[in-house]
Amino acid sequence: MSATVTRRDGRGIFASTRHGWPMVVPALCVLCVMNLLPILWSFGISFYRFRADHPRLAPHFLGLDYYVELMTDDDVWERVSNTGEFILGSVSVQIVVGALLVGLFYRPFPGRRLILMLVLTPMLLSTVVVGTFFNFFYDPTFGFVAAIMRPLLGHPFVPLASPTSAMTSLIIADAWMWSPFVMLMLMAGLSSVPRELCEAAEIDRASRWHRFRSVIFPSVRGVLLLAVLFRVIESFNAYELVSAITNGGPGTSTETLSTQIYGTAFVLFQTGRASALANFSTFVIILLVNLYFQAMRQRGRAMGT
Repeated sequence: MSATVTRRDGRGIFASTRHGWPMVVPALCVLCVMNLLPILWSFGISFYRFRADHPRLAPHFLGLDYYVELMTDDDVWERVSNTGEFILGSVSVQIVVGALLVGLFYRPFPGRRLILMLVLTPMLLSTVVVGTFFNFFYDPTFGFVAAIMRPLLGHPFVPLASPTSAMTSLIIADAWMWSPFVMLMLMAGLSSVPRELCEAAEIDRASRWHRFRSVIFPSVRGVLLLAVLFRVIESFNAYELVSAITNGGPGTSTETLSTQIYGTAFVLFQTGRASALANFSTFVIILLVNLYFQAMRQRGRAMGT
């Protein structure tokens, strides 16, 4: 019995760690080769003028020129504005729709499992498939949206013709795909709500709004923030959906930072500038993650007090 118990002096812990290192090192080496080295290469090449389609040409050192150019380029800030508009609209719709779906599926009813599987289907599909589906959906000739709006407006309706309708179309497609994810996160958070507190609030005849504000929301706030963080990061990096539905049009009104990075890297082959753009995108994501953890630390301190 004593041989299977870790010693209190800690030598057993160190021994198990020493034997576990050979199992972990290969995985760490693979992660280093697949993740760390490309990140370091991308950061280093962002200081050079380099074209991937001419790898034999010697890179020309530019220093911080690309980063200074990005900070003063109106086209870049237009893409950042488009990305922010897309994130704000899409994530907001996902939170609202996800909360409504939680209210629908939280309590059992006949056929709940079947309907729940159908609702979860969009998030299991490929983003390219969803984008292609909505591209046909928005087609002005035989699309479902144009067929509905034509009798109401009295003239043909092209959903992707104007910047506002094109961005709205992207937001609807992204929200349709990922609102079930927000629903699952909120349902997981609701499962952690203490039942005793809910019963005590009912005994005290608290209103539904007071029960939600004082009991339910504090318990699901952390999960909700995590869901928002995940969806903001994913929406920030959205490329396939934008490329399949609008391809950045009309003009550049729906072109996001991710589509600009792709175009700079694989259409213009300005590898150094595309690396600088990607590093800027990575910096924004790291900033968002740090803001999330700061909010969680403040919540932990508030709960501790």
